[in-house]
Amino acid sequence: MDLFQLETFLAVAEERSFSRAAARLHRTQPAVSQVVRKLEEEVGEVLLERSSRDGTLTAAGEVLREYARKMLNLRGEANVALGELRSLHRGRLNLAANEYTCLCLLPLLDEFRRMAPQIKIAVQRSLASRIADEVLLHSVELGVVSFRPDDPQVRSIVVYRDDLVLVVNPRHALAQTGAVTIHQLGRENFIAHNVPSPLRQKVIQAFRRHKTPLNMGVELPSLEAIKRFVAMGNGVALVPGLTVRTELAAGSLVRVLVPDLQFERKLRLVHRKQASLSHAALAFLNAVESFAARNGDPFCFHVEKNG
Repeated sequence: MDLFQLETFLAVAEERSFSRAAARLHRTQPAVSQVVRKLEEEVGEVLLERSSRDGTLTAAGEVLREYARKMLNLRGEANVALGELRSLHRGRLNLAANEYTCLCLLPLLDEFRRMAPQIKIAVQRSLASRIADEVLLHSVELGVVSFRPDDPQVRSIVVYRDDLVLVVNPRHALAQTGAVTIHQLGRENFIAHNVPSPLRQKVIQAFRRHKTPLNMGVELPSLEAIKRFVAMGNGVALVPGLTVRTELAAGSLVRVLVPDLQFERKLRLVHRKQASLSHAALAFLNAVESFAARNGDPFCFHVEKNG
């Protein structure tokens, strides 16, 4: 049985007449009778008393009428729910980010929440190296990464430009220098992030090219811990600029320029290239593009081409 058959049967039951049901459904009476007969054949029960002229239901017809009403009501509820999704009055947006890239998301999520406050947002913390795979596995719709994924099934959109900065405690000897060379940094103790990353390898290679030791005396599991440890007066650190804006503005950390370590980082939103994104995800991308157009650098919205 299908919903059309149930709708026709319910019209006959409610109108208590094949002719009135046909008029209600804008069909001919023979067509309505044929649909009801086919439904009876499929369920294996007589649903209407043929000897009665007022469309009296059999016991089987009474049972089916209740289920028909429930199923048609569910169809109506489903249509309403889909309409709410389209109008962003309900829905869910699932994203993946790590400790660093989540900071880039905050102003974008703030923008989106103002536009669609009814949408539930869930940001899943993940290792950067796994985020593209989680997108492809449908664990999340969107991810934020600091590198361009190699997989051709993933579309990437550059949304933020960041740089690597050297930070020290305000009382550190380098705090007043303004700028230093890599050779000068060979005498410093670095507080490092213990999570491998392409940027970490670039820094290591830069020190090797300059034949300068990179002394990573302490390795910590989070950028927040690194910032706090350096602010306490322990060594120096190379961190993404986005992560220390608040500390630099407050004066708890000081930035020192290193001309030999000018590394730009592009943060990207990624999603499945062939995916039919949800209404919430599409609206979020529109919000990001609009936010970038209004605010400009370091925010942007640039879809990268594969290859």
